[in-house]
Amino acid sequence: MEIILQHGEIFVILACVFGFFMAWGVGANDVANAMGTSVGSRAITLKQAIIIAILFEFAGAYLAGGAVTATIRKGIIEPGILAGTPELLIYGMLASLLAAGVWLLIATHFGWPVSTTHSIVGAIVGFAAVGVSVEAVAWGKVGTIVASWVVSPVTAGIIGFALFRSVQKLILDTQDPFANAKRYVPMYIFLVGFIVAMVTFTKGLKHVGLHLSWGQSALISVGVAIVVMIIGILMQRGIRQDAKADKEYHFSSVEKVFGILMLFTACAMAFAHGSNDVANAVGPLAAVVGVVASEGGVAQKSAMPAWILLLGGGGIVAGLIMYGHKVIATVGTNITELTPSRGFAATLAAATTVVVASGTGLPISTTHTLVGAVLGIGIARGMAALNMRVVGTIFISWIVTLPAGALLAIMFFFMLKGIFS
Repeated sequence: MEIILQHGEIFVILACVFGFFMAWGVGANDVANAMGTSVGSRAITLKQAIIIAILFEFAGAYLAGGAVTATIRKGIIEPGILAGTPELLIYGMLASLLAAGVWLLIATHFGWPVSTTHSIVGAIVGFAAVGVSVEAVAWGKVGTIVASWVVSPVTAGIIGFALFRSVQKLILDTQDPFANAKRYVPMYIFLVGFIVAMVTFTKGLKHVGLHLSWGQSALISVGVAIVVMIIGILMQRGIRQDAKADKEYHFSSVEKVFGILMLFTACAMAFAHGSNDVANAVGPLAAVVGVVASEGGVAQKSAMPAWILLLGGGGIVAGLIMYGHKVIATVGTNITELTPSRGFAATLAAATTVVVASGTGLPISTTHTLVGAVLGIGIARGMAALNMRVVGTIFISWIVTLPAGALLAIMFFFMLKGIFS
């Protein structure tokens, strides 16, 4: 307790710095995933992606990022075990933020899209198992997370495959693709509106104290989807068939219609991502602030001050602007060539998987889901359309994430313990 009273201010300052660094990593690596398909398909430019992300990631993080956050993210640690030594929790959370931030920086430098969720989970498991005791870790929860590595990309890949096949059947492989695009794209826009509203209501807005049942969420989402569809139809009116462009590339005019659809999916994905993943950076930060504020009390839950969400949102935006282009290139262009119609199928498949997973309570990664969806699109076009070398590198970086986060956190944990104890 004395350590906390003595160094409380230093702990809070360090937590803010490390939390911002971790949020910066989330922006540089994870937001790039959310935007990769839109930029890769040339539906929007990198500049537009950054503007959309600034507005919607920040809005998602701040509005739906959490009024109350569980102190110990995702129930990985048993707080009772740390009640007698709260300073260990502070060292551990600081070490976890720093470790996850460093790993995200390394991964982003090489253009690997890794999971911020798994980075922070690996870090917390590492410090708890080695620094506290093996019993302090809820191993059942860790097992579920490992299972989600396989489940989420496979599910998104299957949905992406099915969606793109439907686009091929209804639009691309018909006598008049342009007329069919105008006819069916509003249906897809409705689907985007519905899925994303569901992501927001089921996964995001719980934090703001808005607890809707699944049925209520579905009903409101249908209303939102109809409004979004009408906006899409109005935007579509201005698109005319360009015979000259169609001579060069048969589906040029069709892809312009899908470009409008991608604008919606990009905004939606950014908002849903901001509301969901800001917690990876601010959860441990809120834990440290909570322990210092209560002078050593280890509570199961702690109030989430608004300034912490602002710090997290600011870090996310800074990371995307400064370093996001590397991972955007990997997800958007290096796995398989994307056009607006393919990018839409991948983004919607990823968003759908997030909704289904949040309904079942499975902790999944936006990264794994989106990469799985992009792979599904590549397979729908034939295996030759995939860059298997890039795919192999991504898979290896996924496997390395948990142990890398854990090892770095253990190292930082003992360094902090040595400095302050």
